[in-house]
Amino acid sequence: MKYFLAFCRLFVGSLFIVSGLIKANDTLGFSYKLEEYFHESALNLPFFEPWALELAILACVGEIILGFALLFGAKMRLATLSLLALTVFFGWLTLYTANCDPSATYTTIVNGEEVVKSVTCVTDCGCFGDAMKGSIGRSLTPWESFYKDLVLFIFLLPVLIMQFVKGETPLNTDQDDKLFFPLSLLFVGFFSYIFTWFFPVFVTAIGYAGYFLLRRWKGNNSQWFSAAWITILAFGICYWTYNHLPIRDYRPYAVGKNIEEGMKSAEELGLQPPKYGYIYTMKNKSTGEQTEISDAIYIEQKWWEKPEWEMVSDLTRQIKISDGYEPPIHDFVLFDNDGNDRTYSLLGEERVFLLFAYDIKKTDGSVMAKVNELAEAANQAGVTFIGLTAGTYDDVNNFRHDNQTQFPFWSGDGTVLKTVIRSNPGLVELKKGTVVGKWHANDLPSASELF
Repeated sequence: MKYFLAFCRLFVGSLFIVSGLIKANDTLGFSYKLEEYFHESALNLPFFEPWALELAILACVGEIILGFALLFGAKMRLATLSLLALTVFFGWLTLYTANCDPSATYTTIVNGEEVVKSVTCVTDCGCFGDAMKGSIGRSLTPWESFYKDLVLFIFLLPVLIMQFVKGETPLNTDQDDKLFFPLSLLFVGFFSYIFTWFFPVFVTAIGYAGYFLLRRWKGNNSQWFSAAWITILAFGICYWTYNHLPIRDYRPYAVGKNIEEGMKSAEELGLQPPKYGYIYTMKNKSTGEQTEISDAIYIEQKWWEKPEWEMVSDLTRQIKISDGYEPPIHDFVLFDNDGNDRTYSLLGEERVFLLFAYDIKKTDGSVMAKVNELAEAANQAGVTFIGLTAGTYDDVNNFRHDNQTQFPFWSGDGTVLKTVIRSNPGLVELKKGTVVGKWHANDLPSASELF
């Protein structure tokens, strides 16, 4: 039993550390996912949307702290209860998402009138940020995420029970740490291998280093000091990735990726695309009975020849029959000021700089003097410099007037623009459609470094 409990602690603790670090690697991206959940058409919690970033950071830090607590044996009752609450909450969230009906509607009041809108189903839980897509090629489905939470619950429950049956597990002894330290690195290394990113192993080692020093200083009274140390470490990582760019970029717009290649369809690449079908709802005209059938059954059994049945078209929904290759980039479309699609002409240029300002009303104007210098240097070097935004024509004109920008702004989808780079504004350099440089607003290079 002792070794089984140790395995449970190592498995759950290591997975929470890696999960927290992967989300902390892209705090803005995680906050965007929370905004999706909070939206009126999803969980209907719009009052949380302004706090999405703060809640994202707290969730990341909480996962990291509790994961380390389980490995250190620190405040085990509090740690296991907190982890259980998190696991149950995320399990409920993924179960809710898995059962979401994309064809459902809800009624809301707009300008004093009732308006029927479609429900938004969050198909990607965001449990591991973009890391799943960037490493194994796809995210966990809602049901897979639910089963993951169920497995965590199963392994966490024995540890929790033992805290009340046999008393709270004390802080690791030196002998315990001789086992837990190398095995923690091994478990974290295994999960890091799945995500092709070994930064969590480094963080785990740093976390243990501080813990060992505090143990020497405070002995068994070091638990809260260790918690403070891990808190500082976790917040430090979140602070860095928010004020700069993610340490590891899993998105299809990472440096070295070719955007045009990422837009090619399965057919263009000679690969098998996913197959989709439809589920029809048929209603018996006499009894009112309803039944669901697939489009294949509809054709095979010739349901259109059954006069007693009619199709309820509003309830028709699409389903995926089999997986296949789907382009990682599918909405990257740019329009110039005249409404012309300039996507491929821009991707074909030898060298181009793009200033991404997806929400131009929130764009940091304090860096625009330096941006203007870069734009002028690009113009003198004969290199294209374009601003990209999802803002309105008036918003763009106001911004250009306030910041005296001489380069043009083109338009694109806001979700795509904030996916390309986690900065508003952020600078991206392309060569023949390949991303060769990305800079956060806080890390803009000088003109002499680029030209």
